[in-house]
Amino acid sequence: MRLNNNRVMEIEKFRFWQICICMLCITTLLLSGCAEVPDNNDLSKDALFEPVGSELDESVDDGDSRVEAEDVTVSGTSLPEVDSVVAEDSLDNDDVASFEKRDEDKSLEIIDESDNGLDISYTRNPEEVLASMSLKQKVAQLFFVTPEGLTGYQEVTVFGETSKEKYDEIPVGGLIYMAGNLKNPVQTKEMLNDTQDYVTKSTGIPIFLGLDEEGGRVLRVGSNPAFGVKKIDTMYEVAASGAESVKESASYIGNYLADLGFNTDFAPDADILTNKENTVIGDRAFSSDPKEVSVMAKTYAEGLHDAGIFSCYKHFPGHGDTKEDSHEGYAYSYKTMEELDECELIPFSAGINGYADFVMVAHISLPEVLGNNTPSTLSSEIVTDLLRKEMGYEGIIITDSLGMGAISDHYTAGESSVLALEAGCDMLLMGGDLNSSYKAVLTAVMDGRITEKRIDESVLRILRVKFSEKK
Repeated sequence: MRLNNNRVMEIEKFRFWQICICMLCITTLLLSGCAEVPDNNDLSKDALFEPVGSELDESVDDGDSRVEAEDVTVSGTSLPEVDSVVAEDSLDNDDVASFEKRDEDKSLEIIDESDNGLDISYTRNPEEVLASMSLKQKVAQLFFVTPEGLTGYQEVTVFGETSKEKYDEIPVGGLIYMAGNLKNPVQTKEMLNDTQDYVTKSTGIPIFLGLDEEGGRVLRVGSNPAFGVKKIDTMYEVAASGAESVKESASYIGNYLADLGFNTDFAPDADILTNKENTVIGDRAFSSDPKEVSVMAKTYAEGLHDAGIFSCYKHFPGHGDTKEDSHEGYAYSYKTMEELDECELIPFSAGINGYADFVMVAHISLPEVLGNNTPSTLSSEIVTDLLRKEMGYEGIIITDSLGMGAISDHYTAGESSVLALEAGCDMLLMGGDLNSSYKAVLTAVMDGRITEKRIDESVLRILRVKFSEKK
């Protein structure tokens, strides 16, 4: 009986210490939680929305005053930058309700989840990829915008949480970068690699990562000493030394762009400098001789292709004869079609099939050809009848920036986007407000103004280039 009483006492002592230990653990956890979780009252709206990074050297009309750079740290807790409302007419859930039902069974199923993370499993067959895409995914592929146009920020130097969120909403086909986005090799490589990695894993479709890197006064990377690359002279100067010098310059540019993570260069400039008062082209042109420009443009494109970079012939049907600058407003060429055939069109006819992954159409007006002020970008006579049919171009036709004065002074972002597609363009470069442009194109398809078959034609051209061997 004595043994039993001792046993009971031992059990009671054990239970007492168990309770003490449990209480101690609970108290420790509560104190630890209070220490790690910041008081919401301390997280002011201003703190969450505080800009990070330097100011943008170039003005950007389609973004707000914040930047997407590094994560914001508040009270020891790392918080991604939070975006506010970017555009008044952004595409909300109610706006896209009519698109959801038709797309619900056509999501692009290309990602397998495993214990090791995301395992990419996608086809490189453009036709099969196209067949698996929803209408919204296809329309998004038509847009080639700045990182600021995608996010609404004033300056973007990383592919951060806001970029990912905005991309998921509208998975655009391409991003074009300006000098302000490119600070140094380490930052640029990380930004571009993060972008391509995220996009490819989330959609299975590579994204075009491009810029204007021609030489001379148009160098986004080469003009920045932080990159440590040689600054290439103007193409007018380089071409004076012969085709071999042009090839070497283009290969040099292509190699450092590829090393950074770019895959697209909006070059060569295939314009012919026939108007000495022309300043928008000027020494960006190889020459004032059509045959010489033809040779040099092809040579330049070869140099880019050797480095794995996609090329773009510009500015169709020729911007070298204009006096005005289409960045500022209407720019005119008063040549007839016969005169264009004898000069401006020669380099394009000689090189676009086989050397140009893209052809960029200019916003120049051709009153002697069209009989009005319509920019070439929005003219089916120029884009479809001339470039696509008569000249037989099968690659991607992209607009010049739809934010330029020749377009934005006369058309809304949505209207110009729809008109450019109706004219026959495949991709819309920097199309003003992305949300309104995207919504306008979707609405045009749903209303029957543009057929889905027409969208498919453009997306198929885009996919064929993306999955081609140059990448």
